[in-house]
Amino acid sequence: MNMNMDIYNKDADTVDWGGEADYSGYEWFKDPPERRAPPPPPEPSSTENYVPQPGVIEQNEAFDYALKSAPNVLYARFKQFGQLGVLAWSSEFSELIDALKQLGFEGNMFVSTRTQALKTCEEILRLNLNIEMQIIVMFLSSQIARLRRFLDSDRQWDDYPKPQFPLDYTEYARER
Repeated sequence: MNMNMDIYNKDADTVDWGGEADYSGYEWFKDPPERRAPPPPPEPSSTENYVPQPGVIEQNEAFDYALKSAPNVLYARFKQFGQLGVLAWSSEFSELIDALKQLGFEGNMFVSTRTQALKTCEEILRLNLNIEMQIIVMFLSSQIARLRRFLDSDRQWDDYPKPQFPLDYTEYARER
């Protein structure tokens, strides 16, 4: 098959594949397609209501309790140990997030647990913690972002604390 090399020429505006097809004598719509009857309506589903196993209920209740108390525990750790308490708590929160993700991947997370987890993230960010070590602020924020991405990946949040790094480095260097 000898193809016209103009199709590979980037300067050409059109591609010429040869002559026009001859449609003379062709009878269009002579034999229309058969009309089909509309499909029957779907039968009502006979699925039973989901009844979770007792272990799943207990897991979700435990997560709900842990999520409801998380902001208070974080605040208590901050009052007791300062910024390092927040760092340690953030590490423990990471483990809670991993367990929540596992629960979700298994298909056992209740809607109420998901809702409480999102509410907990908001409550944590509303806490008035005076954290000067920006790495701790970033670590805590990244854990909250990780949980939020898992629970609601389509939504974007703008309630994270803004990092407060020194912008004038010469002033920072003079202090040293």
